[in-house]
Amino acid sequence: MIPRQARSTIERLARGFPIVALTGPRQAGKTTLACEVFAGKTHVSLENPDEHGFAEQDPKRFLQRHPEGAILDEVQRCPALLSWLQGSVDERRRMGDFILTCALPALANS
Repeated sequence: MIPRQARSTIERLARGFPIVALTGPRQAGKTTLACEVFAGKTHVSLENPDEHGFAEQDPKRFLQRHPEGAILDEVQRCPALLSWLQGSVDERRRMGDFILTCALPALANS
């Protein structure tokens, strides 16, 4: 993996916040970076139709499957999950609990 200057910032943020979000364009290395820095966390891709469907249909149970937190990849695919995520981390009060990756939409030419 290419060494990333963002690594130390991400690690610092995870010590002070329950949720850390990595955003950027597609194919920029967000998932790779998240999985490397937080290797002990379960990686869940919301591009997977089964995971996406479960998160949409039952967000509470979806989050309960991850008692140690998780990397939620491509979270922009399931915006309804974010409200449930807020409630979950408010209850748990653990720093670095969930790591989110979110692809930014392509900018339109003006």
